[in-house]
Amino acid sequence: MVEEMNRLTIINEDHQEIECEILFTFDSEDYEKSYVVFSPIGEEYVDDDGYPEVHAASYTPDEDGEGVLTSIDDDNEWDMIEEVIASFLAEEAGEDDEPVS
Repeated sequence: MVEEMNRLTIINEDHQEIECEILFTFDSEDYEKSYVVFSPIGEEYVDDDGYPEVHAASYTPDEDGEGVLTSIDDDNEWDMIEEVIASFLAEEAGEDDEPVS
């Protein structure tokens, strides 16, 4: 994984590099992990309604400053992540509705 500004590059199961935008990161005291929520960049990762794919993984920094992403296998952990993502999206939608001074 390479992190550049708010971007990271992942390698998919076909061994292709995919550049992604980091939407946000957060820590969970319950699971004692750090997480990154990201979206692949490109029209091919947007659905017919215009919504981009959103992915999440736990994140462990390494000595090189890059880090290792680990998939989430626990259903309860996924439920927690989905709640955090829903809160993030609700806050983002609320910001768009605020009047500009």
